[in-house]
Amino acid sequence: MKYNRVLLKLSGEALMGSGNYGIDPNRLSAYASEIKAVVDSNAEVAVVIGGGNIYRGMRAEKMGIDRVQGDYMGMLATVINGMALQAALEGIGVDTRLQTAIKMEQIAEPYIKRRATRHLEKGRVVIFGAGTGNPYFTTDTAATLRAIEIGADAILKGTRVDGIYTADPEKDSDAKKYDKISFSEVYEKGLNVMDLTAFTLCNENKLPIVVFDMNKPGNLKNVLLGKEEVGTLVEF
Repeated sequence: MKYNRVLLKLSGEALMGSGNYGIDPNRLSAYASEIKAVVDSNAEVAVVIGGGNIYRGMRAEKMGIDRVQGDYMGMLATVINGMALQAALEGIGVDTRLQTAIKMEQIAEPYIKRRATRHLEKGRVVIFGAGTGNPYFTTDTAATLRAIEIGADAILKGTRVDGIYTADPEKDSDAKKYDKISFSEVYEKGLNVMDLTAFTLCNENKLPIVVFDMNKPGNLKNVLLGKEEVGTLVEF
């Protein structure tokens, strides 16, 4: 494996499948199978999932809800998604632990860095929920922070696009894919990889990012194996 310990970042919208909201059981099952395949290869995997398929805190103000309150509601949505992934993984024989930045001890462990790394060493998938536990921070930032804390070799951003392009490939047929790109080039070209806080944290802590298509079977394992044709690697 090129990467032995990784943090997989998934968007909440990815769980919707072809629906407009909620969780698609087929998509959830597919993601669980992809994660199991790499765990069976002795990779250590942590996961952060967004909550946009259920609720987005940033929409709160438009609904007349205080932004801070809305962000906490969004954090709870990430816990729901984490519980769903946990159930899907344990249903196919993968040991998991769900840790949350906000204490809710009846359903999850509180986030403790040493405990999280110990779970990973024992081959358990650790799912981090409730973001950073603070409003005004995205799940991209939460994923990056947790990846740095647990000493991940890379952060893997699973999307529905197979990497980073010169333009949006869903809107521009002439968009060209980058196989590799540096952090400085991403800044210079104004490419949208993660929110700026998360991206800067990765840069400052020399944490590589791989953006890849999570919906293509086998892609997650290929990324861990270091196959260059899969996704886009953001490095130094």
